[in-house]
Amino acid sequence: MVEDPSAYRSASRERWARAASGWGTHREVMQAAFRPVSGWLVDAIEPQPGHRVLELAAGPGDTGFLAAELIAPGGTLISSDAVEEMLEIARARAAELGISNVEFQTIDAEWIDLPTASLDGVIARWAYMLLADPAAALRETRRVLRPGGRLALAAWTDPSENPWTAVAMEEVRAMAQIDEPDLDAPNMFAFRDPDRIRSLLEETGFTDIVVEQVDILLPYEDLDSWWDMALDISTSLAEQVGRLTPAQRDDLRDVIDERLAPYLASDGTVALPGRTHVAAASA
Repeated sequence: MVEDPSAYRSASRERWARAASGWGTHREVMQAAFRPVSGWLVDAIEPQPGHRVLELAAGPGDTGFLAAELIAPGGTLISSDAVEEMLEIARARAAELGISNVEFQTIDAEWIDLPTASLDGVIARWAYMLLADPAAALRETRRVLRPGGRLALAAWTDPSENPWTAVAMEEVRAMAQIDEPDLDAPNMFAFRDPDRIRSLLEETGFTDIVVEQVDILLPYEDLDSWWDMALDISTSLAEQVGRLTPAQRDDLRDVIDERLAPYLASDGTVALPGRTHVAAASA
């Protein structure tokens, strides 16, 4: 738990609302790179025609949309997010894809406003580790799942295995002389230890727990393209960079580019690696 959960939740919603446009802009690149993760999660909930499936923190919605086609006919996907701005992007994407068996709802994962035992599956790609009280969210998830219903989640591994995002975060903190964060507090690396995932799932009543890892690769035309995306999808990174002087920003890019040089090809293109835990369990 964080010291002031209410303040944390409010600030988190505000950040995600501001980041939504960036996630919409870069949705295609990210979803292509994250497709192995999305596919693992969808397979893990064992979707069948007629199932009712919830995606928490759906963002642009693409992971849930993979499940939507597998639960038709007769099934329904509930694509949810804590902020309406993300749902607007997901609605537009569903319309583009012609997906009709989907409902859109604003849902906070810590208080899921759905009936008990009303779902066959829940998907949460990179959600629980960001929450003020992930255990409460997992208990709510189990409550809304029918007995035997399936949960599938993803959570990032250690920063050292995710240079696509960790390098920029580390170097801007060093440049701005910001203290190292508490990685056990809510943040994208809070579940880096797979034992924490297993323990939380066990404590909240889940069974048949499986935790694995999936590697990803994010390709870009050049480091400038990657940098533009990093600033667009992370409001905290953009805010910290914005506080630097122009000279500091230039120095920051020099340091970051040097650290990412091993991932550059001779033509200037770049492919940045990442790794995530994926987990599945039964209610």
